[in-house]
Amino acid sequence: MPAVPPAPDLAPLVLGQDVFDDPHRLVAALRHESPVREVTTPRGITGWLVTRYDDCRTALNDSRLLKDSKAVTEVLGRQMVSGSPYLHASARLLESHMLNTDFPDHTRLRALVNKAFTPGTVARLRPRIEEITDGLLDAMAETPAGSDVDLVKALAQPLPIAVICELLGIDAADRHRLVEWTRVIVSSAPGADLLKASDDIVAYLDGLIERKRTDPADDLMSALVQVSDQGDRLSRDELIAMGVLMVIAGHDTTVNLIGNGVFALLSAPEQLGLLCADPSLLPGAVEELLRYDGPVHVATHRVAAEPLELGGVRIPEGGLVMVSLLAANRDEERFQDPDRLDIKRDPKGHLAFGHGIHYCLGAPLARTEARIVLERLLIRFPALRLGEGSGEPSWYPSLLIHGLVTLPVRLG
Repeated sequence: MPAVPPAPDLAPLVLGQDVFDDPHRLVAALRHESPVREVTTPRGITGWLVTRYDDCRTALNDSRLLKDSKAVTEVLGRQMVSGSPYLHASARLLESHMLNTDFPDHTRLRALVNKAFTPGTVARLRPRIEEITDGLLDAMAETPAGSDVDLVKALAQPLPIAVICELLGIDAADRHRLVEWTRVIVSSAPGADLLKASDDIVAYLDGLIERKRTDPADDLMSALVQVSDQGDRLSRDELIAMGVLMVIAGHDTTVNLIGNGVFALLSAPEQLGLLCADPSLLPGAVEELLRYDGPVHVATHRVAAEPLELGGVRIPEGGLVMVSLLAANRDEERFQDPDRLDIKRDPKGHLAFGHGIHYCLGAPLARTEARIVLERLLIRFPALRLGEGSGEPSWYPSLLIHGLVTLPVRLG
């Protein structure tokens, strides 16, 4: 790959397919030569991509960098042509969740769902997560000998969507539609049918909210509706945005944590052997897998509320800032030999779940699901290996989500 020009006043670097296919190579070049670099994304959005650990951690916790969805929409409106699907009312509504709000709204919204994702609450979900996992592994075991099974489709995807849908009170029959809509919404591909997917998921969640209002149950969405009706200022739009955040962040992140993690282990047999020989390494292994090849590439957009300096580069007021979590977690200034998977390493301080007030609320759930899946998968299929049809991995065309489209494996 050609060297990345470091001068901050050059024309924006246009990101191509390599930002999806080989992001670690691209961001490593940027981190060394131009750690805060103006870029244009495949969606046509221009902003400053941050790739060095210290700069990323600073940006994630800088109150001058706003997460406010209205501020982001205003900036996007100046960059995109009128009628762009990314500026469509439904698409912008889906972006107005608590991850894209600042104090004090963020504090209020987070408090409403915080209890659903505490370690204690997640621990109570553990038996159900184990039950779902075992059922999926039973189905995988029926794969004919000598055939590959797609681990993403068979395990990594159905487990998290089942868990989050049960938590929210969403019917099992609707899971596949939510997965399809999610994939379109998180895509960075210019041709993605974002407008229809956004309209469809808004309409679905609107209907779900009304059903929970008239016929509440013991689930998170019913609880959120009831809180709203009791005057806690949770509007209809906030309920919809909260719902889509729970669905996307509550399942897609974990899908990719599991898929990327298994792929990394199968690609490093000596590390896989260590884990199989000593299951007590599992909690630390999950943290190292999060650092090594985490499920999120670029955190959601931030807007500079005023001119500021980041990594020696001047960001103008209204400039978009994009923080690469993948790049930060492979920074050799923070992690020794960062491109090597080492499940015995202490990856403390990794940014896979973000940092600061927007640190991922669902981190305890994601960690628990990943630990259960890896433990049971490796016990059930100790000879697990990459499938004959693995070839070059295929990654979703998304700057936000970093995950495999498929992962063929042989059960052994």
